[in-house]
Amino acid sequence: MDDKPTEEPFARERQQMIKWDLKGRDITDPKVLAVMAEIRREEFVPSQNKSDAYRDSPLPIGLGQTISQPYIVALMTQELRVNPDCEVLEIGTGSGYQTAILSRLARKVYTIEKVDLLAETARSVLTGLGITNVEYYVGDGSCGWFEQKTFDRIIVTASAAKVPEPLIEQLGDGGLIVVPVGSEGIQELLVCEKVGGKITKKVICGCRFVRLLGKYGFGEK
Repeated sequence: MDDKPTEEPFARERQQMIKWDLKGRDITDPKVLAVMAEIRREEFVPSQNKSDAYRDSPLPIGLGQTISQPYIVALMTQELRVNPDCEVLEIGTGSGYQTAILSRLARKVYTIEKVDLLAETARSVLTGLGITNVEYYVGDGSCGWFEQKTFDRIIVTASAAKVPEPLIEQLGDGGLIVVPVGSEGIQELLVCEKVGGKITKKVICGCRFVRLLGKYGFGEK
């Protein structure tokens, strides 16, 4: 009888993603690589897309939204420089994949999603994976967290014409925001640091995200 344990589904694909799409490019943070190897992306995509879960591209998750490509998730996480003391605000829960990655690195994640069904689905998946350090809210993410609060890190997973002012206000001193900014077609991924009330910006790369809808994002069509 063969007692060799059955290999976890997609384990090989996940390791290939780490080797070629992340390490093979410019993802060097060992903590980010470790958590990307731990979190199963296939849990966050619709059943009809599971075979493509580790393709380095965005995938549709319904309602006109996507799960970002693994490289972009890793890059944004690396640029955010999260540590175990951080409280992180995520704008755009989406599938919950980025939320899961952040939850393994931060003390707590606060995540906002505009679409009820997406928020509900993501919460169900994250709860099923035993992730408990996430607080959820359904609402306009461009307005920031619904309570008066500051955050050590903020990540925006949808594009805006400019960094929403409420997010700048909710960023604590010494904090970082990673956000795609530009037109509806193509944007630049920015890292913004707040020091002494002033914001400095650095362009990381070109990117393309779905639009951030809301008062301080793109208007509804």
